[in-house]
Amino acid sequence: MMTRQKKHQGPIGIFDSGVGGLSVFREVRRQLPEEDLIYIADQAHVPYGNRSREQVLGFSDGIVRYLISKRTKLVIIACNTASAVALADMRKEYPSLPFVGMEPAVKPAAAETSSGVVGVLATPATFQGDLYASTVERFARGVKIVQDTCPGLVKQIEGGEIDSPETRAILKRALEPMLEQGVDEVVMGCTHYPFVIPLIKEIVGEGVAVIDPAPAVARQAGRLLTKFDLHQRRKKEGQLSFYTTGETQGLDKLLMDLLGLDSHSKALNWAEGNLRDR
Repeated sequence: MMTRQKKHQGPIGIFDSGVGGLSVFREVRRQLPEEDLIYIADQAHVPYGNRSREQVLGFSDGIVRYLISKRTKLVIIACNTASAVALADMRKEYPSLPFVGMEPAVKPAAAETSSGVVGVLATPATFQGDLYASTVERFARGVKIVQDTCPGLVKQIEGGEIDSPETRAILKRALEPMLEQGVDEVVMGCTHYPFVIPLIKEIVGEGVAVIDPAPAVARQAGRLLTKFDLHQRRKKEGQLSFYTTGETQGLDKLLMDLLGLDSHSKALNWAEGNLRDR
């Protein structure tokens, strides 16, 4: 007779429109090495930052339902746009499933700034969302926030162009005006952007802190695993599974380029709002 899977044995699900969420995946794997992880890159629809609210909500719901079919015990929405649009709805729709979302790290930046000027790099959808507005309202009063959407940067990172002249030019166009205004903290408001932090640090210099929210997200995932008694009870490293709605060869190359992982991803297709194995 088959035994029912225990709740702590399921995987953690992580998703993004593309490979940006791998910056969160990397940190979750570092902090919770014993956990099985499933990563879904919806590369058929990347980037979400240019999509309508209804589209992002539909994509997020379809991915969450697929992750539930894999007996996922916790879901990390490793995309700032999807978090801003869909996190509250997903929590209402699936109340028994713990969720962790992304929030621009304006709070720690505002607390740490000496100059009183904080730069935020994010997509237009994140800047226009209620989550970002409420975060700035609650935690950044009296602090000047300088924003930039870094047009084209997500596309560069999806293409593996981490240190190309064009990527450098995009970042200089965003960061140099911020430096002129005196920023001493720069917040990554898109999960793609941490992959170019080394390049950002070259441009801004040692006097400017660059904040990656991924470690805080991984810590929150760990807290929820503890709260709901979901931690994997074993000593060996967990299994890693990767899925994409795009081309598997492209994702496999980026897994090697960005994380040093030699992995073979699996393909998914969208069909009437549902994800299906290809």
